[in-house]
Amino acid sequence: MQRGQIVLVDTNIIIEAVRTRSWNALTSSFTLETVGKCLEEARTGDPMRRDYVPVDDKALGGLSKVNPVTPLELMSLAVALTTADELDAGERELFAHALRRKDAWIATCADRAALLAAFKLGWMERMVSLESLVHFAGARPDLKPHFGERWLSEVRTAFLLQGGLK
Repeated sequence: MQRGQIVLVDTNIIIEAVRTRSWNALTSSFTLETVGKCLEEARTGDPMRRDYVPVDDKALGGLSKVNPVTPLELMSLAVALTTADELDAGERELFAHALRRKDAWIATCADRAALLAAFKLGWMERMVSLESLVHFAGARPDLKPHFGERWLSEVRTAFLLQGGLK
């Protein structure tokens, strides 16, 4: 991990970083990118829910790029990952975009199914926790457990022990 590195972020990461007020620390330390569906998902939701976090354009300042995703890229992901349809729409678009990239990106998500998909695609070393990113950026927010390094490590180990990466 290095300052300025490209980090692909999904919907849940955006919402948690905004909720914990660590978004600015991330955007000042990394080049954050996402896809249109993740941005759409982050901006919507049920404002009547107790845990609803409002995410608007002002909150998303510092996002470096919203990458478009083509139907061909989604089809390429479906060929590379037979379980792609099990991913949330935003994660599916983010992974379809990532599949075509050749640069040194890393990504963060906090969803077991998405992590398993990433690991099956050979991206185990590219996946990092939100906690490790915000700590690198100098922030120490109170994150929910599944955004932590410990949770990511436990999920990674469980997949390896269960032979989930065949």
